[in-house]
Amino acid sequence: MKVWASADFQMPYQHLGAFARRAEALGFDGIKVADQVSDGFLNAAAALGATSRITVCTPALVAFARSPMIVAIAAWDLRRAFGRRFELGLGPQVRGNIIRRYSGHWVAPAPRMREYVNALRAIFDCWQNGTPLHFEGQHYTFTRMQEFVRPPPIEHPDVPIMVAGIGPHMTAMAGEVGDALATHPTNVAPRFIRERILPNLERGAARGGRSRSDVELRINCLSATGIDQRATRESREKLRATMATLFSTPSYWPILELYGWQDRGLHLNRLVREGRWQDMPPVITDEMLEVLLPAAPYAEIADVLRERYADLADNVSLALPDDPALDPEVARVVARLHG
Repeated sequence: MKVWASADFQMPYQHLGAFARRAEALGFDGIKVADQVSDGFLNAAAALGATSRITVCTPALVAFARSPMIVAIAAWDLRRAFGRRFELGLGPQVRGNIIRRYSGHWVAPAPRMREYVNALRAIFDCWQNGTPLHFEGQHYTFTRMQEFVRPPPIEHPDVPIMVAGIGPHMTAMAGEVGDALATHPTNVAPRFIRERILPNLERGAARGGRSRSDVELRINCLSATGIDQRATRESREKLRATMATLFSTPSYWPILELYGWQDRGLHLNRLVREGRWQDMPPVITDEMLEVLLPAAPYAEIADVLRERYADLADNVSLALPDDPALDPEVARVVARLHG
């Protein structure tokens, strides 16, 4: 099983290099860098430049705030410099952010993302093989590529494109045209994966003339863990607050609907509108955390993750501890997951 380290979305750009070196030294297979507080491509470049082995991915680069041509140029640069160690992941973000934070426009995200992925592949084909650029879609049109600004061919042009998704349409679209689906931390309960994610991935893959095995499933989970039971409980409480914040957003409610917890999402959304952030964590019950979060001390967390996900996917996420003194424990967890 592969193990990915997730850089905190608030981590400053200048700290990414040290974080990446640390993850590589602990045996992680890959690093996922955020695209929220700082730029995802800059973060990826910092992590790649500081390491020599580990893969770096932008699991949910905000696609709809960027032209596919801008994304293609940055991805091509990183593949030229670092080869297969860079992988591109795209996310739609939520409607409110696209409109009010990025001053973009909003349309149905799954058809738009399908077109986005296909546009990227047309651009890459033009650059690598000299194919005339002629992509015309409903949302994006690319018909001009002058020879003097066309990037040269590269050694590893097969840029993997991952899509972050939760709902049935985006999940199916990832199965149809993507190389992988990246789950959201709110929607990684094994039952949700079996009953919602996998059937939709298979439906999309069939629509694209592919099989389910052509699309990788990447489990982007949060785990409550620590050196002992007390530290694990403390980690769990921190993640209770995180989950409360996340589930105030309606886009993340599919798993609440599956388990009959829709009222919790509505309650959290109302608390946010009222500015009552301190009242949110208790809305996430212990029963919900049992479903949503793997939880165990370092000595046991590898077994818990394997039990939950080994028959569903070949990779999981694991956070680095704040205290580097715990790194040997984390390295042992990574080694057990590899084993």
